[in-house]
Amino acid sequence: MKSISIYIVFALMLLVSCQSEPSLQKYFVANSENKDFIALDVSSSILNVDQSKLTAEQAKALTSLDKMNILAFKRNEKNQAQYDAERVKVTAILKEEKYQQLMKVGSGKDGASVSFVGDDEHINEFVVYANKAENGFAIVRVLGKDMSPTTIMNMISLLKESNLNLDQLKPLQEMMTK
Repeated sequence: MKSISIYIVFALMLLVSCQSEPSLQKYFVANSENKDFIALDVSSSILNVDQSKLTAEQAKALTSLDKMNILAFKRNEKNQAQYDAERVKVTAILKEEKYQQLMKVGSGKDGASVSFVGDDEHINEFVVYANKAENGFAIVRVLGKDMSPTTIMNMISLLKESNLNLDQLKPLQEMMTK
């Protein structure tokens, strides 16, 4: 009898841990092969910076960055209904409790937002969501370890000083020009 109870508790724990709640990671995986989307994984090497010239804060920011995942939906006259449905899905995911919004700009169907996952000083993921009704939308997940708003500001200063390696973004550039 005792062993049956243990199996039941184990099965319930397994069921609870395998909940199918939506997340951006699942959304990225589900749409990475969809013809209306383009998915890119971009490493921190895109910054192409001379590490010997970095300040201590910039070096810390660079080491905290793991990678960026980009998923973009290119809207056209044939996929308007899908575009509307996908926008609703992304908006619903970003309203989940684990995504804390830092800022939002724009209104209506055009705009952008920045959210994060974690707490103020130990952020694991920044999410930038940008939407323009006539073009489509893009989601950028900045993944790292123990990032903070200061870390992100230092990464932005790194961008200004970097020699960006845009080869990693060619698929996205090609999609936007088609």
